[in-house]
Amino acid sequence: MTIQKILKNTEHRPWELPKQPWKYYQEWNKAIFLHWKVDDNELRKFVPKELEIDMYEGSPWVSLVAFSMEKIRPKNLPYFDPISNFGEINIRTYIKSGKKTGVYFLSIEGGKKLSCMIAKKISELPYRYSKMKRKSGIYTSTNNQYEDSLKIEYHPGKEQNTKSDLDIWLTERYALFQDSKEFINEYEIHHPEWSLQDIEIKNLLVKYPRFETLLKNNPDKMCYSKGVQVLAWGMDKKNKSDYY
Repeated sequence: MTIQKILKNTEHRPWELPKQPWKYYQEWNKAIFLHWKVDDNELRKFVPKELEIDMYEGSPWVSLVAFSMEKIRPKNLPYFDPISNFGEINIRTYIKSGKKTGVYFLSIEGGKKLSCMIAKKISELPYRYSKMKRKSGIYTSTNNQYEDSLKIEYHPGKEQNTKSDLDIWLTERYALFQDSKEFINEYEIHHPEWSLQDIEIKNLLVKYPRFETLLKNNPDKMCYSKGVQVLAWGMDKKNKSDYY
């Protein structure tokens, strides 16, 4: 889909596109979604007090999303394969601020050291490097510093003709919120609506000791997507005092 078509495809968005020009293009491809319903009190330990936890029918959720980041580039520049393409795993929860609902990252891992350094410098998102491997039907990651490990053996299933309200709530998010020492950084994004598929998980190991109270037992919901094309806007810094 061309950039112009992406910008015109807005019927699924909960609010209008930003007035400012977009700054970055990227693709989130071959995405595996694992979702857990979690305890509000446990989750609050990981979310800054300035942000309100968003809930679905009274319960908060945490998701692990493993995908292939591809073709990431600034506007008007080509992508550069050694930096622009890498595996990414994020662990996220769902928050709201005013009229906007978005995601807050508990963790972001990238499979290339240089890509993580650049992404962290530009975005101030909590990128860190982990050793990742991906081949047909298998996605693995290890990080000895944090004693984290992930192994997913999977098979994508049939496309979902209709999505549940929960599917939409978990995937159609068009803002990111992340805290720094003095600010809450807000980011606007846009992409076509996710096309979701069923997924068969043949083997699953999720070991993140810091989040063991959240990512426990089997996921409550899982799905797969071929991916989306994403446009991102620049970071908007807001004082933490503005959230009170």
